[in-house]
Amino acid sequence: MPKTVEAIVGEDGSIQLPDSISLKRDQRVLVTILEETDEASQDFEADSSAGATALLSEKALAEDWTREEEDEAWKHLQPDQ
Repeated sequence: MPKTVEAIVGEDGSIQLPDSISLKRDQRVLVTILEETDEASQDFEADSSAGATALLSEKALAEDWTREEEDEAWKHLQPDQ
């Protein structure tokens, strides 16, 4: 079964695995290199991604949102109408 572990790149560029990991000789592994960002940047990137998705889907959803049947279905939640 595949297993994911976090490792650290040493000053010399070598990958340092946790001591608890034991690998067999010639065992296949996948290495994913993650971008180094602080938490504020990660939050901003997530917000930007969600905003971009909303903008991209707006046109497709607008077709349903502007139907008379849709207005009637939600009318009970709009007290001023």
